[in-house]
Amino acid sequence: MKRWSSLLLLLAVTACQNGSAPKAPESLKREEMPEQIRQLFSSVDQHPDSVGLRFRLVDALDSLGAYPQAIVQMDSLIRKDSLNYGLWYRLANLQENIHDTTGALRSYRFAIRIYPSPDAMLGAANLLAERKDSTSLRICREVLGLRMGREYTAHCSFITGVYYARTGNTAKAIQSFNTCIENDLNYMEAYMEKGFLAYDANQLTEAEKIFETVVTVKNTYADGYYWLAKCNEKTGNTAAAIQNYQKSLVLDPGITEAQEALKRLGAK
Repeated sequence: MKRWSSLLLLLAVTACQNGSAPKAPESLKREEMPEQIRQLFSSVDQHPDSVGLRFRLVDALDSLGAYPQAIVQMDSLIRKDSLNYGLWYRLANLQENIHDTTGALRSYRFAIRIYPSPDAMLGAANLLAERKDSTSLRICREVLGLRMGREYTAHCSFITGVYYARTGNTAKAIQSFNTCIENDLNYMEAYMEKGFLAYDANQLTEAEKIFETVVTVKNTYADGYYWLAKCNEKTGNTAAAIQNYQKSLVLDPGITEAQEALKRLGAK
């Protein structure tokens, strides 16, 4: 569920050694950040016009999970070069990470006006699909018309499926997710969305099959084990639920819901 980096782990270890819990990356002040990032800040201060240095700082802040601070740096770059597609696209990605959907859509739109790349178009379409906006379907049709290959066909089918899932058209959603998987057997998100639909419909046997497929296709996918465990728990298979919650935590210790479930089930 979360992306961890070596810098973030370093920060956590340092905090533990000092006997205190680490702060969330987005709340860290500059002087509280790891030494590597403090040095990058100093370099940028000394060479404020260096695009390369500022990009390195953005990358480091992004890896740390300090997205608001990274956005500040991107804003600085955009003020100097507002017609740079790549800057707007990167800003949109960072805004997505802080769940600023409105800001991300705005940045994607600026990027697309400069250069209508399929990646920016699909980034916007994905957010619009989550908002139940049918514009997402039109964008996907446009990208499909570019004939970019199976990878982009899979992306378009997934986003189309998300739109139909969010608007309650389960049949079309499943059809779209199946098309996605046909074009990319490792598209985990498509399997998961199918599983969510089955789970929400209380079709637990079907949901279990889907999540079992997820962890078979990718046995390091923490979310797959977590949702398989939820199905196990709901069907009364406590032993399997405990085992799969534990597997999810081994792969991603940040899944607090799995920790709570193990306590609830009395697991040691």
